[in-house]
Amino acid sequence: MKAVIQRVSDASCTVDGKVTGEIEKGLLIYFCAEAGDREDMIEPFISKISSLRIFRDGNDKMNLSLADVGGSVLLISQFTLAADIRRGRRPSFDKAMGAADAEIFYNEAISILRNKGFKVETGIFGADMKIRYQNDGPVTIIADSGDLF
Repeated sequence: MKAVIQRVSDASCTVDGKVTGEIEKGLLIYFCAEAGDREDMIEPFISKISSLRIFRDGNDKMNLSLADVGGSVLLISQFTLAADIRRGRRPSFDKAMGAADAEIFYNEAISILRNKGFKVETGIFGADMKIRYQNDGPVTIIADSGDLF
């Protein structure tokens, strides 16, 4: 699995002109399941992301987690994170998990975050989404489950 995590002041997702998800302070997470990922990897991966201490404390240090600041999550499925650009100019997405299984992983990630008590907003899996956000910092972190397992 891969994720791009952005600390945001606000973020929203629109599909066909309708807002499907909208948050204020929190995390915009682009999430990708890759071929070979296992379901037992989802919970530790999502737990690691949601517990990152990347919000400012009173001393302007990145020392607080999403829970500490009462933040929300906008979780967006993003198979293009599995892109392989080593050959040619057109990315290969062979590393991406098939859509049916990837949607299961995405929905499980949503459930895990909600079970942890976070407000979670989403896009629509497989849809053409328009994402608007204001990166706070900017803070952007790339996470790869291969670094954890």
